[in-house]
Amino acid sequence: MKDNPLKVVIPMAGLGTRLRPHTWSKPKQLVSVAGKTVLNHLIDSLSTYPGFVDIELVNIVGYLSDQIEDCIRTSYPDLQSSFVLQENPRGQSHAILLAKELISGPTLVVFADTLIETDLSFLDGESSGAVVWVKEVPDPRRFGVVKLNESGQVTRLIEKPDSTEDNLVVVGFYYFKEGEQLIAAIEEQLKKDVKLKGEYFLADAINIMLENGLIMRPEMVDVWLDAGTPQTLLETNRYLLEHGHDNSKEATQRAEFQAVPPVFVHPSARIRNAVVGPFVSIGAECQIQNCLVKNSIFEDQARADGVILEDSLIGRNAELQGRWKIINAGDDTKLTV
Repeated sequence: MKDNPLKVVIPMAGLGTRLRPHTWSKPKQLVSVAGKTVLNHLIDSLSTYPGFVDIELVNIVGYLSDQIEDCIRTSYPDLQSSFVLQENPRGQSHAILLAKELISGPTLVVFADTLIETDLSFLDGESSGAVVWVKEVPDPRRFGVVKLNESGQVTRLIEKPDSTEDNLVVVGFYYFKEGEQLIAAIEEQLKKDVKLKGEYFLADAINIMLENGLIMRPEMVDVWLDAGTPQTLLETNRYLLEHGHDNSKEATQRAEFQAVPPVFVHPSARIRNAVVGPFVSIGAECQIQNCLVKNSIFEDQARADGVILEDSLIGRNAELQGRWKIINAGDDTKLTV
């Protein structure tokens, strides 16, 4: 084990209201996409770090936290994991501060409602005091952006800028060479009561660090996936299935149904007399028959019989039952059912 292993802080105490009704019964990080939970995809994306087996996960949890703890301990039993409860959320910085006793040395802060594709192998040799991952977008006004100087170093983070001049959007992925410096800045932020709309945002703590001389550079990413709403979750599912997360080869060999690639079909799912795909993910122990399904996600143990679905999210253990219709339609009838 490394003398000073990388700490990975994952704040995830939010209620996930944009994904209701799915988040009434599970945290938004445990919604499935392309055969795994969003949280599993996030943690797996850290495997490009050379010392991945030695990283320490610092999970800031809240609503239904037992499900997150069970997921991590089951999926990653060999990773050291801590769980800190944020009972009364007051923002990102507040969440991180609750784990101050666990944060020291090299630290990643990653938010679990977005996924990126990045290679972390450079971190062991990183010379800057901090790194912020960014993506160039045409219109950054809905996001937070970084402002750079002539040397390409970050001078400030700006939330929801008025113009499109600075278009490098922050994607919710940060590295700090010294986690203690981050904690000190957050404590100063709370002491000065620097917040936005009643919440303490991490960007303001980083701006304090920059004012105190922090050298931070941007790291560009090409792929930034959102998993925060039903629509963007389906878009993320589609992208992941198109880029190596499908098992279409195995699915198309099953004779009891027709799979239209790309799809992910869990081996334990029972499907018959159905057409599934494209862009469909079906979880463990699902039961689907007499259905047409495309661009949809079925979570574990969901069941459907006699339905036609598109652009749909079906939660764990949900049951859908369709009925055949009898229609007597005369000439020139126009009918949508």
